[in-house]
Amino acid sequence: MITQDFSQTMQSTATVLQKIVADKLLWVEQQQKKFPLSQFKDQIESSDRDFYHALAQGTHQVPAFILECKKASPSKGLIRQEFDLEGIAGVYRHYASAISVLTDEKYFQGNFAYLPKVRQLVHQPVLCKDFMISEYQVYLARYYQADAILLMLSVVDDNTYRILADLAHSLGMGVLTETSNEAELQRAISLNAKVIGINNRNLHDLSVDLQRTLHLAPKIPEDRIIISESGIYTHQQVQQLKPYVNAFLIGSSLMGSKDLNSAVRAIIYGENKVCGLTRPQDAQQAYQCGALYGGLIFAERSPRCISLRQAQEITTAAPLRYVGVFQNQELELITKLVQQLSLFAVQLHGDESTDFIQELRQQLPKDCEIWRAVSIDTSTEQLQFQSDENVDRYVFDAKVKTQQGGTGKTFDWALLPEEYKHKIMLAGGLNAENIENAIAQRCLGVDINSGVESQAGIKDATKLQTIFAKIIKN
Repeated sequence: MITQDFSQTMQSTATVLQKIVADKLLWVEQQQKKFPLSQFKDQIESSDRDFYHALAQGTHQVPAFILECKKASPSKGLIRQEFDLEGIAGVYRHYASAISVLTDEKYFQGNFAYLPKVRQLVHQPVLCKDFMISEYQVYLARYYQADAILLMLSVVDDNTYRILADLAHSLGMGVLTETSNEAELQRAISLNAKVIGINNRNLHDLSVDLQRTLHLAPKIPEDRIIISESGIYTHQQVQQLKPYVNAFLIGSSLMGSKDLNSAVRAIIYGENKVCGLTRPQDAQQAYQCGALYGGLIFAERSPRCISLRQAQEITTAAPLRYVGVFQNQELELITKLVQQLSLFAVQLHGDESTDFIQELRQQLPKDCEIWRAVSIDTSTEQLQFQSDENVDRYVFDAKVKTQQGGTGKTFDWALLPEEYKHKIMLAGGLNAENIENAIAQRCLGVDINSGVESQAGIKDATKLQTIFAKIIKN
């Protein structure tokens, strides 16, 4: 039964949120006629997956993640054309603390039937994400196997909140209480909400402001679980916000990706690379530790240079994004290896000219990136750097005498150009002792090689585990 007056949502000047709620009122009315509560209430069983416990594992250093199944949204329209729930859940189950499923049909192309489909594929609690305004919806969510529901304080008043939250708890479900301003936040605290979400999106005009989390989170008591929602697209944003929250709810940025597994890893672990791979087992270990990229060196002067056959064995061993490293080599060789190995990127580590890079760009597949090494001579510590429109990313590395890269030496990180850090991979002598300072430079990612080896080209599993534990923590 709906006791709250939602008549203001019917106004012609209604905001996006008010229009959604008005339509939700009609949906609930129609759904109750099609599928009355009396037909399924006696079949409902209490949830056996603890939403609160799952999120309580998140900390300011290693936050929890609620990953979302979302086909469309009012702000973006259709986000994921191929909405393969089995594939999505198959990825999320390896990384999520809980999984959110959109069930609103009109604005998000969701469905309550998605809940049990996802739940049977994962071990995590499943959150029903909808615009809850009635007890009927809460019962329906649990009937369809939800372990938690979303209650938005921008939608319900305190009395309705108490009724719906109490009902959810009686059915063994958790409640994510969403706030979007200080008034709603104070209400959530007074209502004793255990999990408080801060929505960075303004649901009236759909704008996003991550400063909302930074502003509101410090006002929440320490005994509550704090979640930052909406507008999280990069690992750098996670790093910026995690000192203030325990968890993140992420949906649109993941659903818009063609490579969902890599997109999840990029946001959670960062865009980090283990270079100089020579063995399949090292690629597997790098992937398990959290690396996104694997470097395959074809530069003939490198002690880590590998053959095509070795590269094929490595690339089939672990689903890293593989980057081929070349140094003053023929364009034909590079393009051939890109095709044979389906490389994600080509990394140029020599004296390749801008004309060469331009021609390479024209011959490479559109989705193959070009990375360029910027070698800094450790004897002079002088930076000679010029950006190139055909280069997607720069790898800043140390040069010792004539050796460019793979030197095991660091350079003066003060030379890193601030305005290009969002396109820079930091390399050169990175190891467990200096990785925290390297991460603090806030480049796009780090590129690790000799610092995790027992000998040239042989990665050490313990060193990899140690360095990535520090990367993820920091």
